[in-house]
Amino acid sequence: MSVLDIWMNGVFVGQWHQKGRTASRLVYDPSWVDHPQGRPLSLSLPMTGAGDGLRDASVDNYFDNLLPDNQVIRRRISARFKAASLDTFILLQSIGRDAAGAVQLLPEGSPPPEVKFIDGRALTEADVAEHLRGAIMSTGDDSSDDFRFSLAGAQEKTALLWHKGSWHVPHGATPTTHIFKLPLGLAGNTRYDLQHSVENEWLSMELLRAMGLPIAKTQMAQFEDQRVLIVERFDRSVHPDGWIVRIPHEDLLQAQGLPSHLKYESDGGPGVPGIMDLLRGSANARDDRQTFFKTLLYFWLLAATDGHAKNFSLAIAPGGTFKLAPLYDVLSAWPWVGGGANQVHLRNVKMAMALRTKNAHYRMREIYRRHWLAVGERYIGAGSTTAILEELPGIAEGAITLVQEKIPEGFPAHITDTIFDGIRSNLAHLAL
Repeated sequence: MSVLDIWMNGVFVGQWHQKGRTASRLVYDPSWVDHPQGRPLSLSLPMTGAGDGLRDASVDNYFDNLLPDNQVIRRRISARFKAASLDTFILLQSIGRDAAGAVQLLPEGSPPPEVKFIDGRALTEADVAEHLRGAIMSTGDDSSDDFRFSLAGAQEKTALLWHKGSWHVPHGATPTTHIFKLPLGLAGNTRYDLQHSVENEWLSMELLRAMGLPIAKTQMAQFEDQRVLIVERFDRSVHPDGWIVRIPHEDLLQAQGLPSHLKYESDGGPGVPGIMDLLRGSANARDDRQTFFKTLLYFWLLAATDGHAKNFSLAIAPGGTFKLAPLYDVLSAWPWVGGGANQVHLRNVKMAMALRTKNAHYRMREIYRRHWLAVGERYIGAGSTTAILEELPGIAEGAITLVQEKIPEGFPAHITDTIFDGIRSNLAHLAL
């Protein structure tokens, strides 16, 4: 039997047990259930107090979703830390100190993590650049540092701590505060050119922010030859006493107890009906359902085709209440839409989630105003839907104007031109 202790902000949560290849077991400690900060790790893992705990597949799926879903990156993690296999439990033994969300996973019997102070190694610009170069070849930092981290997702990324005006590699239980996302390069069998993914994602997220959606704070940065998008972690906050608090979050796959390979609706993963039903239980149900509808609409406008269930998350409060978290990981497909080499034809652009009326509509240009009206009426009401659609052209053009003023010198014109033109093209399509 292998066991990892689970901690959250210095408080013991319980244990994760694994025996051979059988389904693992999660046991909440009674002290956590009764604690003022006590809450389930996931909506799919309700607190059961002492006893045998939870044994179904949701346990394995929750922890597996803390790791990158890209198998190449998982192999790099395994090689970096000389893990015996790609097994989720084995990998998280090595890198569970700074997992996605708020949990820390430590070997059974480890002393409580010292979370109420900040400790790290300050980095120069050259150090950060070297750290980023190393992130492409491995996950983790120099073996001389006792810090380990894991970041869910499929993209090359790393994370650092911002403290007292400089970047740090955190030590011990000190968490990271920012995620550094590297350019994607050439992607997929078609070899789409995503070498400007940093600029694309920054622009896409700034547009959504200007349109009124809650979204993670970002900035573009250059460290010597390394260009990155820096994303401020909304699952972190500074305590009044100065230490960094981990704020519990989970993605929508974890919330529904599903494995990472089902992140796309077309593969059997969550779609709009299931998510809207889940959000009925939110502490801000009305606002969250309307925000989710707007997000679907604005993603369609941006041709942001990767809005799958792992790219939405929930913040879980004490007692298990929850609400929709800010958006993250938004990339527009407009820069590689076209009829040329290494491009995708407009008619083949598909959204990650379908709009379901009489049929399921995935293809962007097969979604019309009538489909938005029908879906919106079902979930947020006809009046709200009509108002959102009527206001959209003005909101979108206003966002373009606002963001244009923020675009720095040297920004690739191909990114701005294709995204702005694409938005206007879909606005015209919406008027049909």
